[in-house]
Formats: sequence, structure tokens, C-alpha cells
Amino acid sequence: MRTALIILVTSAGLAVSQQIWDIWQTKWDRTKLFTSLAPSSAINFVSPGTAASADIVVSDNVLMQQIDGMGGTLTDSAALTLNNLKSRNSGNYWNLLTYMFNTGYGANSAGLSYVRVPIGASDFSANVYSFDDVSGDTSFTNFNVNKAPSYVFSVLQDIRSINNRIKVHLVPWSPPGWMKDSGTMNGGSLKSQYISAYPTYLLKAVQGFQSKGIPVYAISIQNEPQNSNPTYPTCTMTPSIEGQIGTTLRSLLNNNGLSGVKVVGYEHNWDTAGSYPVTLMQDAGNAFSGVAFHCYAGSVSNQDSFHNAFPNKEIYFTECTGTIGSDWWSDIKWYMDNMQVFVGSLEHNARSALMFNFALDGGGNPKLPGTNSCGNGCRPLATVNSDGSYSLNQEFYAMAQASKAIIPKDPGGPFGQRIGVSVKGSLSWALRVSAFTTGRVSSSDWSQYSIVVLNCNSGWNPVDVTATIEFRGMQATYTFPVGVTTLWWFAPKTGGFAASNVNVTKTHNSTSAH
Repeated sequence: MRTALIILVTSAGLAVSQQIWDIWQTKWDRTKLFTSLAPSSAINFVSPGTAASADIVVSDNVLMQQIDGMGGTLTDSAALTLNNLKSRNSGNYWNLLTYMFNTGYGANSAGLSYVRVPIGASDFSANVYSFDDVSGDTSFTNFNVNKAPSYVFSVLQDIRSINNRIKVHLVPWSPPGWMKDSGTMNGGSLKSQYISAYPTYLLKAVQGFQSKGIPVYAISIQNEPQNSNPTYPTCTMTPSIEGQIGTTLRSLLNNNGLSGVKVVGYEHNWDTAGSYPVTLMQDAGNAFSGVAFHCYAGSVSNQDSFHNAFPNKEIYFTECTGTIGSDWWSDIKWYMDNMQVFVGSLEHNARSALMFNFALDGGGNPKLPGTNSCGNGCRPLATVNSDGSYSLNQEFYAMAQASKAIIPKDPGGPFGQRIGVSVKGSLSWALRVSAFTTGRVSSSDWSQYSIVVLNCNSGWNPVDVTATIEFRGMQATYTFPVGVTTLWWFAPKTGGFAASNVNVTKTHNSTSAH
């Protein structure tokens, strides 16, 4: 990373400006894949001239939601796949985890920071199990978090050794089968007689992970509560029942020293964003930090139905998966436009953007025997081969470009926060842009301002787009190739570039980037 302070002499006097040296790029034709560029000259913010046909206007005075991070789900199958890689090729295992999770500033890595973990079995487990399969054990004396495969915890600990600020979000695919009208974890609903007991099971799950040295950031009540599928763990649950469970769980967490653990509701598709989660918050809003969404039905804009009803509640985007065999560039455009950034989940107030499995094999396996989930094959972030090699998929590259914009600048510093941005001009249609600011540990250090830009001007003849970037009355110019580009600069947290009494002998790093 290179930084420099520019002193500009204008008709208004001295002004302080910043250069852009930090640029990461993924191109439509894969000639660059999450590549750090080394420009031959800096991109300077200067006094504004004529705006380009695509004019990006960054409004850092418009502050929106804090971003918690990007990531995926560590299913049993994902953990097994990674653990097998560790056994076959330890070097590749650590290289992959580091490339995914290292948040070191300027490091060649994505800085993924959010991991969702099933409580018990899912459609990506070797067998169906819960943490207490003893029928009628409503005191949960037989509860045992070690019913989960040991490699789930070992891989989580390895991830935490790379990124100790990883946020772990627990979610059950189903209560224990004996608590349900189906008598199995596969399909059915929770029996009413167990509504009061089930929150203790969820509390014990949080305590179990904590006992393994894995702090829990959040817990959801039920994965996809409107889905009952007899071929893998699922459970239907009304907003009323979920609200009762959440209310009791919130009290249990508070009374057991876990008041900082968030309780999240819904965890299902966009299509009913204006009904189920709204009813849930009306019934039991005080128990929940917010709700989570999946991508499998409806439109990302449906998140606004919930946000408009409960603007102070948090929104998380926690699951979407690629399909094996789909088109690489079309997928990148869809993920950036719908899920990760731009007119996607973050633009519609989500604090996180997660894919499904972190890792699987080339066929989207292993899956739960007999499940009809992922009929055409769910593509993971990373495909791991039996020979100990691996490859990263389009889901990873889309996510990495967004993640790079919001990871902390300083050790222990804050993650990024979404800020206002718009695109003007005759070519505004070609660019999708999101903007973020990342604060600093020291109030004297300049904040980071970043943009993530999708140039979707592809068609039959991909065309680069030269754009101007407007920021606090100054202007920079950059040509964006077809693909995704992430770049950033530094500026004082408040105010403009103008400075009437600049100390021109000040060292570069003391003002810009530490």
C-alpha cells in the first residue's frame, strides 16, 4: 500500500487532497481475479472539471447501517471438506483459510468475517442428529454439544486463529425429532407442549460453543420456518411460536451472562418480507435484534417492506447458493446487483452478506443421504478436490470485492459503514456502485472511504467506462473495466479537503494511512 499527501494550490488557497493507490479488481473475462493492482501513477483528487458520462457522487454525510461482514455457512459437510484438505495438503488448507479470512490491512486476502453454523444436522451432514436425542429430556441433562463432528470445532478454531474477530451465528435446521409432531428432524413442526422447553436447548447450544472457546455473536430461532421437507432437517414455525421462543431465549441469555448475544428471527426468503417477519416483530420485537433473509424466492427489494415497518431493527442476509454449471459472469453480475452490494442486500439495509457452504467437492457434495436439497448441485465458495487442490468460485470473488471495502483499517478498529452514493450521466446505467466509510481507532487518523463498482457494460462487446468520482468538492477520474473494482482513499472524518493552515512538513502516514 502506498499513500501520499498532495498539497494543491488553487485560487481559494491551499487544499489538502488524497491519492488513490489501493485498487482491487475482478474482470469479466477472468484475466484478473481479486487482483491488487499497482498503478503506474496515482489517481489524484483535484479541483473538479467536466463530469464524465458516468459521474459517481459520494455523499459521506449520508450515513447508513454498519456492516458486520461477509462470509458463509460452515455446515458439517463444509467443515469435513476443509478438514480432509488439511489432512491431504496442510499447506493448501492454511493458504485457503488465510486467503478467505485474513483481515490484515493490505493483505492478499478477502477478510471474510462472518460464519453461520448449524445447531445439529442440516442438509449437509453425514446423518441426522441433534444435541439431545433422548426423548422427553426437557431438562436437557443429556445435552451434548459434542454430538457435532469434532472437525466443526477444529476448523472453526483454525479460522479464529487467522481472524479472532470472526462473528459466529448459530441457527438450528430443526429441534430434536422427539419434540416434533413428525417424530423426526426431517419435516414437521414443534409440538406445543415443548415451546417453553425448547429455548433452554438453544441456550445450551450457545453455552456449548462458548465452552469450546468460540464466542457466539448471534443465534437464530429457526432456519427457514416456512419450509417443511421430509428429506432433511426442517421445521415449520409460526411467527407466534417463534416469538414465544425468542422472548424466553432472550431472558435466558440475559440471565446467564450472555446479554451481548443477538437473537435473530425469520431466516427465510424475500417473498414474505412484509408479512412473517413484520408479524414476528409486532408480537415479540423486544426479544429480537432483527431478522435474516435468504435469496431463494422474491426480490431483494422486498427487504424494504420489513425495513420500512421496523427501521430500527437490524437486517441480515444469511444464505444464498450458486448452482453448479451456471454462467460465471452472469453470476457475478447477479450477486453484485442482488446480494452483495449495489442495488443488493446491503443497499437494502442488510448488515451482512453470506453465501451457503464455504467448501464442498466438485459435485456439491457430501450431502445428507437421501436429501433432495440442491437438486442440481449447490456450488460452494471453494471447491476442494480429492488430490488436495482447490479452486475458488465466482461467489467468492463477488464477495471478496465487497468484503475488501469494509474490513477494519486498524487492528481492533471498526468495520465499514454504508454511506450515500449516486451515479449520474448518460452512462449511469452501466455502473452499479456502493460506498462505505471505515473509521479509525485514533481520532487524529483519517477515515477510509471506499467504493465498489460493477461495470456491467458487457453485451457482445465489453466496453470500459471512464468515470469521475466526486467527493467533498474534489474530483478523481478512473476507467473501470467490465468487471468489479474496489478502490479507496483517506480523508478527515468530517469536513472537506480545504485547509487554510496546512503543515506541509507533516509526514504522509501521520495524516493518511497508518
